[in-house]
Amino acid sequence: MKILIKTMKPKLLLSTFLTLSATFFIPQITFAQETKPTFEQVKLQKDQIKYKTYIPAKYVLFEAVEGDLNKDGVKDLLLIVKGTNPKEWVDHEYRGKLDRNRRGIIVLLADKDKYKQVLSNLSCFSSENEEGGVYFAPELWISIEKGLLNVHYGHGRYGYWNYSFRAQDNDLRLIGYDDSSNHGPYVQSETSINFLTAKKVIRKNLNEDFDDDPKFKETWSKVNLAPIYLSKIKDFDELGFSKF
Repeated sequence: MKILIKTMKPKLLLSTFLTLSATFFIPQITFAQETKPTFEQVKLQKDQIKYKTYIPAKYVLFEAVEGDLNKDGVKDLLLIVKGTNPKEWVDHEYRGKLDRNRRGIIVLLADKDKYKQVLSNLSCFSSENEEGGVYFAPELWISIEKGLLNVHYGHGRYGYWNYSFRAQDNDLRLIGYDDSSNHGPYVQSETSINFLTAKKVIRKNLNEDFDDDPKFKETWSKVNLAPIYLSKIKDFDELGFSKF
């Protein structure tokens, strides 16, 4: 190769170099640009196959969550599913095509080597592609902690709200609600409702100095609501308790 390069004319030498570059370097660059699926994406693909028996037709798995719901020491299963209706796709001016199919939840209790369905509510959550106005839309997190199902909405600098359910009456009953109204790190107010004791407390921050520690004033009241069950909730976006 050295003798060949020395006897080549400049134009031929350049052409040979470009050809060798295309042969040896371009495939490596292409390979480096390929993105590997994330851990979450790989898990979702596996879970879609693993739990396909429990996923209804015309729905896909959005997330699978494990945890002990009935305190028997065995992990139960929550399947967050999403509709696949093509009519629910929209064209957004800035974000392109968006899937606005709603999401739902299927609750399965462990029963030996399989699962027994307790409830199915297939459209109680909005899509993950909703409008957030000047800010992003609230993000939904589902978890099981200490025997309770938590439906948590995080809204960044504006705060959060959380619904807590426990297994009861072949369903999941709402037993607690908590929210925090924030302005960045500054907490404006907090609300906590215990539906078992029918008590509600609102903590309002009387300190308007954002840099000082909060000084909360508590206001207690009674709430008079019939039991709320997860299977009956039509839309979590409309499940608020500011009027009670």
